[in-house]
Amino acid sequence: MSFRRNVLTQLIEWGQDPARKPLVLRGARQVGKTTVVDIFAEDFDNYLYLNLEKPKELELFEKQFSVDTLLEAIFFIKNKSQKKGKTLLFIDEIQNSPKAVAFLRYFYEDAPEIYVIAAGSLLETLINRKINFPVGRVTYLRMHPVSFVEFLDAMNEKQSKLLLQKEEFPEYGHEKLLSLFYRYTLIGGMPEVIQKYRQNKDLTELNKIFDSLIISYLDDTEKYARNDTMVHVLRHTIEKSFSNAGQRIKFQHFGNSNYRSREIGEAFRTLEKAMLLQLVYPVTNVNLPINTNYKKSPRLQVLDTGLLNYSAGIQQDIFGTKQLSGVHEGIVTEHIVGQELLTLKDSPLYKLNFWTREKKDTNSEVDFIYQYKNIVLPIEVKTGKSGRLRSLHEYIDRSPHKFAIRIYSGLLSINKAKTIQGKEYFLLNLPLYLINRIEHYIEKLINQK
Repeated sequence: MSFRRNVLTQLIEWGQDPARKPLVLRGARQVGKTTVVDIFAEDFDNYLYLNLEKPKELELFEKQFSVDTLLEAIFFIKNKSQKKGKTLLFIDEIQNSPKAVAFLRYFYEDAPEIYVIAAGSLLETLINRKINFPVGRVTYLRMHPVSFVEFLDAMNEKQSKLLLQKEEFPEYGHEKLLSLFYRYTLIGGMPEVIQKYRQNKDLTELNKIFDSLIISYLDDTEKYARNDTMVHVLRHTIEKSFSNAGQRIKFQHFGNSNYRSREIGEAFRTLEKAMLLQLVYPVTNVNLPINTNYKKSPRLQVLDTGLLNYSAGIQQDIFGTKQLSGVHEGIVTEHIVGQELLTLKDSPLYKLNFWTREKKDTNSEVDFIYQYKNIVLPIEVKTGKSGRLRSLHEYIDRSPHKFAIRIYSGLLSINKAKTIQGKEYFLLNLPLYLINRIEHYIEKLINQK
């Protein structure tokens, strides 16, 4: 039994657009792309699913068929008779066929009545083979691991989900929602893990799935490594990334290896294309445009916090905790906040950033920045209900505005505060479980007088 994913709403909107283009669904392996398209397909009269890892289905795009002949061939191979009405064609693992990628333009130009979705976790590796997606003839949608709100759906926590949507979150729901968020932080957002957990609530059974997920990612390296040497570098980088997630890293000798900066850098860029991780770089300015500083060391954000917990061996530290403070030095809290912030954006191009001072050898660092309309807000993540905000104060002293956000385990509030230098500002204290509503509360924040 599956559970609803938010991306389904966007698929429905895409399907209702009379000027729609073939849709390229982006996302790492195992985040649920095929499942969500299968659910979307229930409203169609004809549903054709192709997996281009299967040779017979891959061969269809080698024949240079017309669009009409190709559709006839797909119906024939799938042993389906075409019914009157809407047809959805889902081409999975499309990165295995550059010709299939190129064919998307003909669906757009010659058969706009056919609903076409393409997916694949390694799509950007095609660029290395000098194959590009048809410019202006496809649209893109990014799919993430399960968000906290989707987790509530999976756990059948209907009332908790409704509570999050209230204009002002009521205090009586705080303890339960915080407990649910901690459980979500522990197991993460991989659909197979959540599916297993909701069946029997047995945390020990989840480790087998975490193991198999990591092994599958390791096995994938041969598909996008340019040579045998890079296979080894990529495998090392994957193995060490999950346990080093949430920390600032250096490429040279990453994971106590002998690999050089150039090799590790190439591995990280490849894994970013496969959407297994993101290198979160700092910015040093406090206003638009956001100028990422690629000369400074990045922080490592991996696909899923549950995989981080498993790889770092810290699941027992989180289980049953009333506070995440002190767990893995607060790294887990920052990481799950980053994971939640990413779910708010659909674009495959969206990147997280954090802030640090321009001055060298400074310890001033704000965990995240978030652009809302024409302002860039600092976000400080605190593992407990309190904590010093020295770096956030330094940001505010340099900022043209007077708004800041603290994400923590305390209650929702907006306070007037003052920096060490004496600048007054408004601070949004946002509970961890309300990250999905951050823009709603930012609007309230910037309307303070």
